[in-house]
Amino acid sequence: MGRELFLKGAVRSLTVSRARCLLQNRHSSIYSKPPKNKIGPGQSFFILSVFAVALLAPAGWILHHIPEYRKRPQPPNS
Repeated sequence: MGRELFLKGAVRSLTVSRARCLLQNRHSSIYSKPPKNKIGPGQSFFILSVFAVALLAPAGWILHHIPEYRKRPQPPNS
């Protein structure tokens, strides 16, 4: 029983130290300076439109093909 408690404590200390390391590495990639290159309104519009199409295209495809999905025969129950 003492061995199990020792192993649990060792695993717990490893996970805590690994989490601290990940947080420190993540924090080092955050910059507090203003951006070097400004993004114009054209680039912003293009990026937002690509993002909108990427989100809405699959949903539109599914909604457009609902009648075809309803006409398919049901697979036999096995």
